[in-house]
Amino acid sequence: MSEQPKLRLLVGKVGLDGHDRGAKIVARAFRDAGFEVIYTGLHQTAEMVVNTALQEDVDAISLSILSGAHNHLFPKVIGLLKEKGAQDIQVFGGGILPDEDIASLKEAGVMEVFTPGASMKEIIEWVRANIKSRRLD
Repeated sequence: MSEQPKLRLLVGKVGLDGHDRGAKIVARAFRDAGFEVIYTGLHQTAEMVVNTALQEDVDAISLSILSGAHNHLFPKVIGLLKEKGAQDIQVFGGGILPDEDIASLKEAGVMEVFTPGASMKEIIEWVRANIKSRRLD
């Protein structure tokens, strides 16, 4: 029985957020948990994040947002993935988001939303339970 490939996760900062400490902490925790991690850096457009996800053949995109534009940007990333035939790349994320917006984000296709207070252990366990490699033989 062959070993499953390591999960490849893209941590993306979409929009005009000027702070990425949380995204860097999550990216580091993912790396420490044994995942392959691609971090996009600040000020990425939805198109840039999706193009990087495709080029890097990731299994999932973890979006980080603080700017309040989550109701626009998260669904835009999902829509672009669908347009490019990559709807099997799962999207989850977190940041400063009002609790009342979480249900509509999930309806738009966001698998999970983590808000301040979520532990790295909780997020990593969720990833292990819910994200599957797209490169299985």
